[in-house]
Amino acid sequence: MNVTASLDPHHLMEDARRCSGLSQFGEPDISEPLRRLTDALSSEANLHPAGFQFWRERLHNILVGRLRAENWFGRHPEILEQPIVAPMVILGLTRTGTTLLQRLMASDKRFYFAASWEVYYPVPGDDDVGGDKRIATRTREISEMLAAAPELAAIHPWDALGAEEDILLLDHTLLSTTSETMACIPSYHDWIKTQDLRPAYRYLKKMLQLLQWQKKQRGVAAADRWLLKTPMHLGQVDIIDELFPDADFIQTHRDPIETIPSYASMVYNLWCNSGDGLAPAEAGRQVVETLRRDLYRCMAARDKLDPKRFFDVDFRDTVTDPLALLARIYRHFDLPMTAEARNAIQDYMANNPREKRPPHHYTLAQYGLTPDGIRREFAEYRRRYIETDLRQRADR
Repeated sequence: MNVTASLDPHHLMEDARRCSGLSQFGEPDISEPLRRLTDALSSEANLHPAGFQFWRERLHNILVGRLRAENWFGRHPEILEQPIVAPMVILGLTRTGTTLLQRLMASDKRFYFAASWEVYYPVPGDDDVGGDKRIATRTREISEMLAAAPELAAIHPWDALGAEEDILLLDHTLLSTTSETMACIPSYHDWIKTQDLRPAYRYLKKMLQLLQWQKKQRGVAAADRWLLKTPMHLGQVDIIDELFPDADFIQTHRDPIETIPSYASMVYNLWCNSGDGLAPAEAGRQVVETLRRDLYRCMAARDKLDPKRFFDVDFRDTVTDPLALLARIYRHFDLPMTAEARNAIQDYMANNPREKRPPHHYTLAQYGLTPDGIRREFAEYRRRYIETDLRQRADR
C-alpha cells in the first residue's frame, strides 16, 4: 500500500470537494496543517492498514465538515450572530478529574455543553439538524472501538450523549493536539508548538455558535453559558481571554507523578490503534513535553489576570465529595445552587459511579519516566499548587 500517495493532501481536498459538491473551506487555511499532518503520518506513524483507513476517513470527514460548515454559515448568517456569553472553562492536566467535573456540571441545565456526537459530527446534513443520524453513528462507533480496544473503557467514560471535550471542534482546523494523541507524529507535534493558535480558537467560537444554533432549532432550552473542557485549553488561557474576556476558569490539580503515566498510557494505546512497532517511551516523552509547556503557559497567563476569575480544585475533593465541591465553585462565581441543579448532579453521581468502569493499570517505568524526572520537570507547578495546597487542604 502506498500510504504516501494515498494521504496526498491535494487528493484529499479534491476528494472532499467532489464528495460534498462544495468548494470553500473558509478560514483559517487548512492546506498547510493538512500537509504537515499527512507528511508526518506517512513518514513517522508506521500506519498499519486499519490505521491508514482510519486516518483517511478521519481527514476526509474533517475536510467535508469544513466545506459543509462554511456552506451553513453562508446560507444562515444568523448562525454567526449567536452570542457566546461568559463560558466556564475547565482547565487541568489530564487525569485530574476534569471529565467528572465537566459531566457533573453539565447536568445543570443552565450550561450548554457539547456532547460526544456533537463534537465528532458538529455539522448537520440538511435532514439531520435534530441529530438522530449522528447520534446513531457515534453510538455505533463507540461500541466498535471498545470491542476492538476494551482497555480504553478504563481510561475514559465513553458515551455518545455525554459531555465531551471541545478539542474536536478545534480539530476542524487541524491546529489542535488531537492528532498527536492518536498517532506517533513527532514532526507535527513539534510544528504545532510553533503556531499561533488564535485562528483555531476563532474557529472554535464559530463551531460553538453552530452547535448553539442547532440546539435552538431542536428546542433545547436556552442556557446561560457554555461549559468548555479540554486539556489543550490549559496552554491557551491568554487566547481564550482575548476571545472571551468574560470567561471564568476552573483549574483542577493533582500531582503529575500520578497523572502523567495514566495519560501516557492512553496516548500509547491510541497510537497502537493506528500504527505498529511504536515505542512507549516516545509517548511518555511527548506527553511530558506537551503538558509541561501548556501548564507553565497557564501559570504565566494567570499571573496577568484577575484571580477572581479562577477557582482551584484539588482532585481528591472531586472524587470524595463532588457535591460540596460544586457548591464552593458555584459560590465563588455567584451562581446559585438551585434545587433542580442539585438533584440533577446527584442523579448523575448515582447513575455513573466510577467503579462501573474497570481499573486502569500503568506505571511510570513503562513509558520511560521516573518520579524524580517528573518532579524536576514540574517543580514550580508542584511548589505552587500541589505542595502548598496539600498543606492548606490539611488545615481546612
